[in-house]
Amino acid sequence: MKIDICSHVMPKKFKEALLKKTKNKQINSLDFVEQNRVLYDMELRLRLMNRYSELTEVLVPMPAPLESFVSLEDACDLAKLNNDETAELVEKYPDKFLAAVAILPQNDIDAAQKELERVVTKLGMRAVILYSNVNGESLDIPKFRPLFAQMAEYDLPIFVHPSYLPINYLPFSKNMPLAYQNHFNHMVTEAIQRPTDTSITMIRLAMSGIFREFPGIRLIAHHCGGFIPFCQDRISLRDDDMRKFYSDTALVYSSGPLLCSYKYFGSDHLLFGTDTPLGRSHGYSIGESIRGIEQLDIPNNEKEKIFERNALLVLRLTI
Repeated sequence: MKIDICSHVMPKKFKEALLKKTKNKQINSLDFVEQNRVLYDMELRLRLMNRYSELTEVLVPMPAPLESFVSLEDACDLAKLNNDETAELVEKYPDKFLAAVAILPQNDIDAAQKELERVVTKLGMRAVILYSNVNGESLDIPKFRPLFAQMAEYDLPIFVHPSYLPINYLPFSKNMPLAYQNHFNHMVTEAIQRPTDTSITMIRLAMSGIFREFPGIRLIAHHCGGFIPFCQDRISLRDDDMRKFYSDTALVYSSGPLLCSYKYFGSDHLLFGTDTPLGRSHGYSIGESIRGIEQLDIPNNEKEKIFERNALLVLRLTI
């Protein structure tokens, strides 16, 4: 079995409700929603999955905090809608969707804790996603500690996903075509901004003592842990806390960077993930992601850990 630990989803009812309530047009962009039909079209998603034998998915919410788009009150309601609908997909297609990750209203910790209890005890969801920062608040601040404590008590993992991190750079020439500037901005977001946000959050969490406060906590950092594996010789923390993170392999194609992450995190802390459908191929990067791992010059039993066994252990699932 190949368990895609990071496959994004935006269920239809949730998508429609979000588009009605959004306070800006970012979420409405064709590039984000309409051109990524695999996010919400389950028939298309299942046809895509059927191309790959033994593929199952862990459904992960949209890649941005709700508070970035809607009011706090609406964020609470939308989180519940998303979680209900995603849990229904797991129940309806158990052979395809192995588990689901819950989203929370991160700007209301009381509401977030209540929703967290509901999704774990009532809906059977196996993880929660926390965004690296919400409106400028980083995950290491005391405000968010109750959520980490709750997940440590449940013995379930937290997905740490990058959010919006402003990056300033010199202006373009006035003669530079707008299409080129837009493409540049997209590349900076994907290749620089997101990995930077992930890396900063990992360092801040480790330095805050999260692993000493909750020794058994499992934090899954997106995109192979940002830049951390590639700058490992410049990072020195007590007890080597940075290596206690888990990471998914969502880099799309590249065996070289995957090997670097493998050597940093080890085969026990690396999980197969594709970022479907948000990679460069709009959902068609699954095959390349599989080949990237298969081409690693590592023992087959360690590839099996990455593809399947680690996900089952981290999510506390039996099949």
